Amino acid sequence: MNNLVCFGKKLQHLCSCSFLKLACLSKPMGFLLVCYYRFVLRRAKPFWIELVYFVTLSFLGFWVLKALKPRTDPSFRPRNLDLFFTSVSASTVSSMSTVEMEVFSNAQLIILTILMFIGGEVFTSMVGLQLWKLKLMLLTKEKVASASSDISPSSTPTNNIVFDHVELGSLASKPEFQDLNLGVEVYDQDQIDKPLDGESLKFNSIKFLGCVVVGYLLVIHGLGVLMVSLYLAVISSARNILKNKELNMHTFSFFTTVSTFSSCGFVPTNENMMVFSKNTGLLLILIPQVLLGNTLLPSCLRFSIWVLGKIFKKKEHLCNYLLKNTRKLGFLHLLPSLHSSLLVVTVLGFIMVQLVAFLSLEWSSDSLSGLNSYQKIIGALFQSVNSRHTGETIVDLSIISPAILVLFVVMMYLPPYTSFLPIKDDDQNPLQPQERRKTRRGKVVENLIFSQLSYLAIFIVLVCITERKQMKEDPLNFNVLNIVIEVISAYGNVGFTTGYSCKRQIHPNGDCQDKWYGFSGRWSDQGKLVLIAVMFFGRLKKFNMDGGRAWKLL
Repeated sequence: MNNLVCFGKKLQHLCSCSFLKLACLSKPMGFLLVCYYRFVLRRAKPFWIELVYFVTLSFLGFWVLKALKPRTDPSFRPRNLDLFFTSVSASTVSSMSTVEMEVFSNAQLIILTILMFIGGEVFTSMVGLQLWKLKLMLLTKEKVASASSDISPSSTPTNNIVFDHVELGSLASKPEFQDLNLGVEVYDQDQIDKPLDGESLKFNSIKFLGCVVVGYLLVIHGLGVLMVSLYLAVISSARNILKNKELNMHTFSFFTTVSTFSSCGFVPTNENMMVFSKNTGLLLILIPQVLLGNTLLPSCLRFSIWVLGKIFKKKEHLCNYLLKNTRKLGFLHLLPSLHSSLLVVTVLGFIMVQLVAFLSLEWSSDSLSGLNSYQKIIGALFQSVNSRHTGETIVDLSIISPAILVLFVVMMYLPPYTSFLPIKDDDQNPLQPQERRKTRRGKVVENLIFSQLSYLAIFIVLVCITERKQMKEDPLNFNVLNIVIEVISAYGNVGFTTGYSCKRQIHPNGDCQDKWYGFSGRWSDQGKLVLIAVMFFGRLKKFNMDGGRAWKLL
């Protein structure tokens, strides 16, 4: 009994000592985390933050996908490189595939859905707004701390700054700090209903903009999942396709909605949207989601802010500030009024050009065989809308005319907010905000930065080098046009691919089997690594849209 008591006391002593050690260690660890957090907010460049974010997200997705079992034969496991390739493709919303989608289990499809959601442009812009808001809060606190130390240095401790209500009131009453939100009421009763000015107005506007983006994200996803689920519940032909493939209807609705809105283009079926080519209702549901999540996002976001300002009068001053100070804010997805209007015209113009060209050249071709006239028109419209950045397809791209393929290459290359009509004021161009200019590290580095086309040419040359053996032995599949389409598609984060066909082999291989994955699935490991780099580069291309200015073409 005495031994047990002694053992209990020793154990209690050890636990108390361990707790004290953890408590002692928690303070410096917390201090380091706070310092790191402030460093990220103040010093880290947006490019490096997003690069680390997407690389980390890709590795985490790879580890989770590897831990989960696939849906097919348990003895079959996709190669690690192919799983990592898929994770990168989902995180960067590229939808390039080296594994058939029906290989993945329901749990793996859910993981891919999460990767596409948090890797989408709308979600990352929302996170960027939160970081921006926190940065402004940090700068405000530092201004308050420095000003308070100047006012009453004797009352300020060495390691901790303490403010009382009188000090904050006297500080806030100073003219140079009237624009800062210091948490005290220093205004008169007659000024309560007046809008804020200066930094406070900017901070509250950014905070409100973050709420608008969150609401936009949730509302579009909610409506999309609801409409896709209702369509599958009502239309038996579409529901039977999922039953035959043993796909969960709810998982399909969430997966497809998230993939479409985030401009990824993954679909849980091997054939992408080809199996739904006759389900025009489903295609019409997905078309608005493609536009709302990508090319028309700035225009729809601006319209949403205008509507909210009309509905909620208390937020009208914030809405007006956001709509009138887009250049001052520098938020990529909030464009000036003129650019937003021209963007709508340009997007619709590109769609019409592709639609007319596609129907003219492919109306009687094998790519649209088996469809009636109405289904052909809706299918061509769906294909034209997806060619910009989403990549869902109802046709086999390997059998359509080369002219249409070249047109798709041009569409995939164009940035999402390309405006065909010129804008005279260069400051209204959202692709050249002041924040990007600040990332330059001097003229030497600036002169070394190439243009987008230069980097793409380098990537295409590298792929041609890594796949030179197969280009010689299998030239019909491994031709330069197919490689260009694959690289440009990865750069534009689209996902279009011509695939690989065993029938096109000049020297038939008896062991060859046609698979429902992208052309890059037949590339060497070195070629896949190059394409992974292209996907990361394409996802971050907004930081280099003004590159190559040192080269003058006369």
